Amino acid sequence: MMVPPAIDLGITLSLFAATSTESGAQIAPHKVGDLRDTASVIEWARACDVITFEHEQVPQTLIKALQDAGIKVFPSADAFAYSQNKFLMRQKMAELGMPNPQWQLFSTETTFNDVEIAFPLIAKSVTGGYDGRGVFLIDSFEELVQLHQQMSANQNDSALRLLLEEKLDFDYELSVMVARSPHGQAATWAPTLTVQHDGICVQTISPIPDISDELSEKITHIALTIAQGIDLVGVMAVEIFVVDGKLIINELALRPHNSGHWTIEGARTSQFEQHLRAVLDLPLGETTMMAPIAVMGNLIGIETTKSGDLYRPYLHLMARCPGMKIHQYKKELRPGRKVGHVTLLGNDLLHLCSEITHAVDYLMGAIDE
Repeated sequence: MMVPPAIDLGITLSLFAATSTESGAQIAPHKVGDLRDTASVIEWARACDVITFEHEQVPQTLIKALQDAGIKVFPSADAFAYSQNKFLMRQKMAELGMPNPQWQLFSTETTFNDVEIAFPLIAKSVTGGYDGRGVFLIDSFEELVQLHQQMSANQNDSALRLLLEEKLDFDYELSVMVARSPHGQAATWAPTLTVQHDGICVQTISPIPDISDELSEKITHIALTIAQGIDLVGVMAVEIFVVDGKLIINELALRPHNSGHWTIEGARTSQFEQHLRAVLDLPLGETTMMAPIAVMGNLIGIETTKSGDLYRPYLHLMARCPGMKIHQYKKELRPGRKVGHVTLLGNDLLHLCSEITHAVDYLMGAIDE
């Protein structure tokens, strides 16, 4: 999704891909290789003006090796760590005065009396978790010990630590996208309501329905404060819980994010173009909305998906709703995997949500009319 704005700006992209069948590798110049092969990555990177990332699974050791080799990398290793390590993120949020839930670390040495958070609580992998993975609801100390033992055995790490957080009875979850350039220019988009199912975002609504100006300003202030505080370069999603009108930071994602996909059609400058502008230190673009409301629905692989043919439904959907935009990622269908999204702009929230829900269900084979 970064390829179209790169073409418009005359920017040549080069991807380092694990396989030639990856989505980006199907449409852009690329090198196939292994991120664990540092020498190979550095050799490829030397031909580039700047290196950036599309997911959090890039090893910190590799990012630091690129920087040590004099290669320009955005976000930096220090900044990127806050989207890779939940413990470091919680520490930084506390340092910046951002609203954290109650949290602490759990390890082999932690006793029942050491746990300061009431059960049930949330246990998270410190690293490696995303889309609900690595997040566990724990009802008792015995369950917590058992989880720690299982994860330690699976990762062959007896010193493994878990991040414990209080279980929040939140009203809803939101995301706000923010971009920042090396010389400190920053911009945000409209705060977005994210609808979750089993820890995976299934729909977004921008802006958040009936949000007050005061709350919107607080959300924007949080995003800008964090962006400056971690020396962000690029685009970042700040995920936030709303609990009785109060804001609590959930997670950070230092990259273009699923909750910002609506900006492709819904904003004057998409998150993908803005990310390119930011990492190249170009002036940032306007982020105003192109319509009063933008609704986006994720296409998520399910067991009932019919035959894997996502093209045949185009005939029905394009005739039914000509204003809808369909994005397919050309990924293999697997349960729980995001394989595309649909977006619709307008001013009638109920109509937009109804059409998006219908389109998602029809594309994924849940309905046939």
